[in-house]
Amino acid sequence: MKTVSNYILGLEGQQNAIVSFLHERLTNYHDLQSKISYGIPMYKMKTWVCYLNPIKTGGVDFVFTRGQSLSNEQGLLNSKGRKQVAGFVLQSVSEIPERAIDEMVQEAILVDELWVKERRKR
Repeated sequence: MKTVSNYILGLEGQQNAIVSFLHERLTNYHDLQSKISYGIPMYKMKTWVCYLNPIKTGGVDFVFTRGQSLSNEQGLLNSKGRKQVAGFVLQSVSEIPERAIDEMVQEAILVDELWVKERRKR
């Protein structure tokens, strides 16, 4: 089974730098669990919270699985016509909005907890 660390080693240039930075932040600072699923790094608390998807243009799409439920106070999220997920593309480490990402991840973790509680009530 391919680990996220091995996956990152297979990336080049800015994609490697972006995914490395975000992976460390998501797993160490936010304590999310990581796993390669659907061929990309995915992160979860109780359920899937977000994923990192390297794209052909050389950037990385940082997507929240319940992005439509987030407030998007930072103005970064774009659903691209999708019903549930929303995210944004990063082209370099220098453009990573760390504070905004931390806020969105914390909100996504809360949404995850609330979603699980709601499902248990049913």
